[in-house]
Amino acid sequence: MSTDLDLSTTEWQTSSYTNTTGGSCVEVGFNIPGMHPVRDTKNRIGAVIVFTTPAWGTFLKHLK
Repeated sequence: MSTDLDLSTTEWQTSSYTNTTGGSCVEVGFNIPGMHPVRDTKNRIGAVIVFTTPAWGTFLKHLK
């Protein structure tokens, strides 16, 4: 299933690990209600993975 999501006004936050890994990291969008898009810092116009807010919370919980 493909859905068009306008990310042109998304506010992106770069991972704090970007500087420690040589720039190979991700950015997360936070101003889309109910969703958290994630993209690669090396390819900002490439593919984006979109998590629902509950799925994002579960993802973060399992990273710790």
